Amino acid sequence: MLWIIGLTIVGLIVGGVTWFLLRRFAPKYTAKAYIKVLPPAKTDPMAIITPLLQKDILYGHRLLLANIIKQQQSLNDLTGRDKVRKTDWFERRDEDPRKAVKYLDKYLGAYAHRDADLIEVSMTCRNPGEAATIANEAVNLFVHSQGGSARAEVATKLTQLKARRDVIENDLRIAEAALDDVRKAVDLTDLDTSAGVGRWRQHTVTLKLNQLELEKNLMEMTIRQIEAQVETFRELTDGPVTVQIEHIIESDNVMLVLAQQLAFIEARLAGMLTKFGPGHREVRQLQDLIDKIRDERELRAAEIAEQTRQANYENAVDGLIVFRARMEELEMLRQEAEARKKDLDLARIQYERGVKIRNERTAVLDEIKMQIEKLSIMHGDPETPKVQAIGFAPEPLEMVSSRQWWFWFIGGTIAGFLVGIALAFLIELTNDLVRTPRDVAKHLYIPLLGVVPDAAEDNQVRGVDLCHVVSQAPYSLISESYRRCRTNLKLSGTGASLKTLLVTSGSAGDGKTSVVVNLATAFVAEDKKVLLIDANFRRPSIEKLFPKTAALDLDVDEGITSGLGLSSVLMGQCSVPEAIRSSGIEGLDIIDAGLLPSNPTELLGSVRMAELLRTQRENYDYVLVDSPPVLLISDAKVLAKLVDGTVLVFNAAATKRGAAQRTIREMDEVDAKVLGCVLLGAPSLKGGYFQEQFKSYRRYQQQVQLA
Repeated sequence: MLWIIGLTIVGLIVGGVTWFLLRRFAPKYTAKAYIKVLPPAKTDPMAIITPLLQKDILYGHRLLLANIIKQQQSLNDLTGRDKVRKTDWFERRDEDPRKAVKYLDKYLGAYAHRDADLIEVSMTCRNPGEAATIANEAVNLFVHSQGGSARAEVATKLTQLKARRDVIENDLRIAEAALDDVRKAVDLTDLDTSAGVGRWRQHTVTLKLNQLELEKNLMEMTIRQIEAQVETFRELTDGPVTVQIEHIIESDNVMLVLAQQLAFIEARLAGMLTKFGPGHREVRQLQDLIDKIRDERELRAAEIAEQTRQANYENAVDGLIVFRARMEELEMLRQEAEARKKDLDLARIQYERGVKIRNERTAVLDEIKMQIEKLSIMHGDPETPKVQAIGFAPEPLEMVSSRQWWFWFIGGTIAGFLVGIALAFLIELTNDLVRTPRDVAKHLYIPLLGVVPDAAEDNQVRGVDLCHVVSQAPYSLISESYRRCRTNLKLSGTGASLKTLLVTSGSAGDGKTSVVVNLATAFVAEDKKVLLIDANFRRPSIEKLFPKTAALDLDVDEGITSGLGLSSVLMGQCSVPEAIRSSGIEGLDIIDAGLLPSNPTELLGSVRMAELLRTQRENYDYVLVDSPPVLLISDAKVLAKLVDGTVLVFNAAATKRGAAQRTIREMDEVDAKVLGCVLLGAPSLKGGYFQEQFKSYRRYQQQVQLA
């Protein structure tokens, strides 16, 4: 928080000083002019409706024009303008066009509006009048160059179209002459000019051919009929007598006379038969006459039938010959008319092709004339360049926003605040200490038995020895934390399984002795009998925390010295009861470390040490062992194999994550039963758990005292 507040104030001061210096020695003014951009589509000057284009297309066109304003060639041309060269701005560039172009590239802006059809041209420099002059010159130069190029393009197209018009007119004259030649050569007189070109009347040749075709079809039909009759008559020459032939026979005069005679004689015969019998001579004569007449009738009928059939056949054959000759004559006439018709059709096709070419040339000529007329109008149209200057850039009255006080004061304050936050976060990120319970869960993966807050934040433990905080400040939050740790240890196993406990740490100074002493005091507060063993031969501290009384320093009668301790027991110099002494607290006994032996690790891992722990399990409710650091001396690993459980102590202000992880690995290598860890000296972060717990605990204590 100090870093954040301090850097915020520094940022405010630096921002104010920077604003004053820039406004005093480097003022900046920005002048703005605007160019109106018309739609890039080719508009018809004779049409009222303007074509609509998509916004993206229009915006892209404005971006292109803005880039043209900023291109190097445009900037070079701008530095060559007389008004620009006369400015102090150009003289400050040592009249060097290259320096001026670099400055313009940085401070001359061309911004294309997305929603409006405008390009904003801005110029920033120290003098407001010169900024307006340069911006106006840039607009005039761009509009003039765009207008000149657009009109030059229109003039070039006009020249090309006029040349094309002359070529098309010449082609049209040639096409008209070709049509006249076709009409004269073939005598196309059947063209219906009143109905338009390409509409034809019936030509005499066409009419004659149609008539001959009709006569030919009729003649072919007649010939087919006559051929059928000839075939029929030919079949009838050898066939039976038809009804027609019988009618001819009956109407023959000879046959009629013979029929009359036969009827008369038959009548006479019938009369004579009434008088005479069949054998009468006259009757027989009449009978013979009748037979003779009948024979004559048959002969005459056969003769007439034969003559009639032959005559019909011959007449049919003669008619067929006549019609075939007429058919040949008609075919000759038709072929002649058809040949003339083909010539006429070819002439018509040629004429229609010529008419089509003439019409195409006429349409193209009309279109070219229309385009020439439009381009002539566009050449003089003020909207042809598609860009128009809108007024002039006025002299700016105020400096740019980067020279305004609020920009630097607010910006400096925000920048300082952000730098402070960034630095605070950097400090937090680079801090690899095990500071919070979350760090234990995230990086160590062992149970957290208790968290002891930082003593500097607990007013109730001021002036109290932290190794005796449970006994001297029982109502403090730190004492409550040790009692909570005691409860968690009891819940970690049954009463018989966790009676001998080793308390150790990774490095020296982590506070393991404070933890083991306060845990022992917390167990004693429950009317438990506790034995506290100091197994740290190299740096014993239990004897200093629980000093011996004068009566125990020297017993002359029995000759017992005060140097007895754990080392004496393990080397066989005394018994265990002789080494045990009272701590001054009821229920808490102590075995001091004693003199430093030459082989402390071997002694701690000996059978006597295991026997000591086994026997004292039966005499005490809990046996707590204070050992050397794990990462410095191997004594703790030897002891960890002899006890029921090990408690690791990590100091929030000193223990790093790597050291804590190595400590746990060292314990795992010897198969030690690690019950968990105690986090000592945990700070109360702003808005964190301990800060709220301190407040709640104090309110609770006040209510208890009032009650």
